[in-house]
Amino acid sequence: MQQHGSLVRRQAIASALDLLGSKPLYLDTETTGLGTQDEIIEIALIEHDGSVRLESLVRPLGVIPPDATALHGITHSMVRDSPTWREIWPEVRAALQGRRIAVYNARFDLRLMQQTHRKHSMAWDPPTATFECLMEMYARYRGDWDRVKGDYRWHSLAEASRQSRLALENAHRAREDARLARALLEHLAAQAAP
Repeated sequence: MQQHGSLVRRQAIASALDLLGSKPLYLDTETTGLGTQDEIIEIALIEHDGSVRLESLVRPLGVIPPDATALHGITHSMVRDSPTWREIWPEVRAALQGRRIAVYNARFDLRLMQQTHRKHSMAWDPPTATFECLMEMYARYRGDWDRVKGDYRWHSLAEASRQSRLALENAHRAREDARLARALLEHLAAQAAP
């Protein structure tokens, strides 16, 4: 298992190098919660050089529960004059089109995009883009085996940041967390043998 773990770790580093070399776009969202009826209330897209491609609060159709506000600090008054998902989606879709998108927990963000589409009675018409999950990449790099799950253990972005000794904090805001995902990918790629 030790040799296999070392090989998987090297493969994760090689994947990080490949993704970093493609100059990906980093995506992060904040939401009203984690459930099947929740929706996106903030989105950020950060370019490979760290510049902000798009950053916006999003006015939800539903309420922002207090426990969600306690986590990310986004309140109803903050989103009152923000665009709705229907209004901002064309700009988001155009930015994603044809790109490799680096996301920490890509499945979650893709699910929430689809859910938010449904809440706004929009047909899901995904952009032609490749979504790369940095959480899964980091799990393979870290190599903590979960016997119950039968796969490598996932770590939160905050855990991955602490374990990698990154200077940035997990702020639970879209722009800062997209930048943290960028720093983590750079860290993984830097582990390649010279």
